[in-house]
Amino acid sequence: MAISEVNRDALVEGEKAPWNSNEMMTIAAARTLKDGMICFVGIGIPSTASILAKATHAPNLVLIYESGTVNTDPKTLPLSIGDPELANRALTVVSMPEIFNYWLQPGRIDVGFLGAAQIDRYANINTTVIGESYEKPKVRLPGAGGATEIAGACKEVIIVLKQTTRTFVSEIDFITSVGFGDGPGAREKNGLIGGGPRYVITDLGILEPDPESKELVLTSIHPGVTLEQIRENTGWDLKVAANLVTTSAPTSSELERVRALVATSSRKKS
Repeated sequence: MAISEVNRDALVEGEKAPWNSNEMMTIAAARTLKDGMICFVGIGIPSTASILAKATHAPNLVLIYESGTVNTDPKTLPLSIGDPELANRALTVVSMPEIFNYWLQPGRIDVGFLGAAQIDRYANINTTVIGESYEKPKVRLPGAGGATEIAGACKEVIIVLKQTTRTFVSEIDFITSVGFGDGPGAREKNGLIGGGPRYVITDLGILEPDPESKELVLTSIHPGVTLEQIRENTGWDLKVAANLVTTSAPTSSELERVRALVATSSRKKS
């Protein structure tokens, strides 16, 4: 059976899908990007998703990296924001202060990508510490970087992370970047100009904020995944959309392109 023909009915419970969780998340994220968008990109899955989208359905996607590369068109996966591949193929390279002061903070970025160590029902994310004590945490994480500005000022945000009870928690240990705070009106009260998270894409499904309550709602479930699995991997009573759909399975073409990109990264590392 061709991968493009695989659907939810074909992937019976317990059957192994012909793609891995990173590939599913990458392809689902790429599909959310529209032609002509200005996208603030990070390393890892955000880079792979953005490059995939630009190479397929969104050729006019403008990719901006924190290091200062504007409208870059990488053909290989960058190992870091300082990878020469980004500068070599960029329309221009500007200073990091210009990226933040001119592009990001005034709200000129359409969509930004974020990851997280923890996320709550209002899509607030933690990338700072695990544990109740900031001074003496159980785990010290990398911190905010540009995530706070991305969460606050981008017109919309896409969050990508694996879904477990360790990452999807009822209360995060530290709010690094605000999603919707404690609910409706929180972003406005805190002076955040961006629209907040639009999608949370995991290895199990896709969640979106409820327009009224701002609480995350499961709107799409990935092929071969059960609703019971998703509930078991969520640290709160997850709301499910009445019109829950199944994510379209990755096509052969999407998988081939993703795997080719990942292979370029492996060759660089070696």
